[in-house]
Amino acid sequence: MRKTLALIALLFSLTANAQVGDHRSELAIGGGAGYVLTRVGFVPKVSQRLHGGMFGGLTVRYTSEKYFSSICAIVGEVNYAQMGWKEKLVDNNDQPLLNESGVPQQFQRTVSYLQVPVFARLGWGRERRGFQFFFQAGPQVGFYLGDTSKSNFERNKFNLSQRSSTTMQAANMDVMAIKNKVDYGIVAGIGLEFSQPKMGHLLFDARFYYGLGDMYGNSKSDEFARSDFMSVMLRLTYLFDILKTNNPKIK
Repeated sequence: MRKTLALIALLFSLTANAQVGDHRSELAIGGGAGYVLTRVGFVPKVSQRLHGGMFGGLTVRYTSEKYFSSICAIVGEVNYAQMGWKEKLVDNNDQPLLNESGVPQQFQRTVSYLQVPVFARLGWGRERRGFQFFFQAGPQVGFYLGDTSKSNFERNKFNLSQRSSTTMQAANMDVMAIKNKVDYGIVAGIGLEFSQPKMGHLLFDARFYYGLGDMYGNSKSDEFARSDFMSVMLRLTYLFDILKTNNPKIK
């Protein structure tokens, strides 16, 4: 009985160790910058074009294990991001509205956030010398910093009822204050990493952010039922190692 119990305990121990995978304890820090294209999911719909802005900040990555062929890590970032939208100023016939100089009217609003995403990351390939493909996903929270508006017309010189969007006419959204100061949602993306022992890690990734919170109020008395962000982000990041595991299996 003792031998049987000892054998069961040994098998359980081996199974548990196998589930943990090939352990690592590696820490890398750095920073990166990129470009973000954003639109706002307004309900009722508002005609708009993609808003372009910069984003970037600090990155921390902790790699914990290699499970089968997957390299498992947690990644955290703190970024400054320029979100927003560009209104498509057309009339009811979908023709551009012109300013006093005869040029199509343009309006954009930039909303700045301090964003904190946290990713669970899976990578496949080389860790210290060569290329690695990775997928990452997780939650993101953003804290409102401020906003600016830009236009090439004076709104008091034009009849806003010419706009195709009746919601925009009623809401006066060009100057309407941002109500909710915290934005939150889900972000996911793919990327490629190139590593060299003396150089560090150079990463390029593309990610998509889907906001779950609304920028404006969404009660029955408010103008919009939804006003959430949707963004595509491209980012270049450089990381250097702070802590490395002494393991000859790591290539």
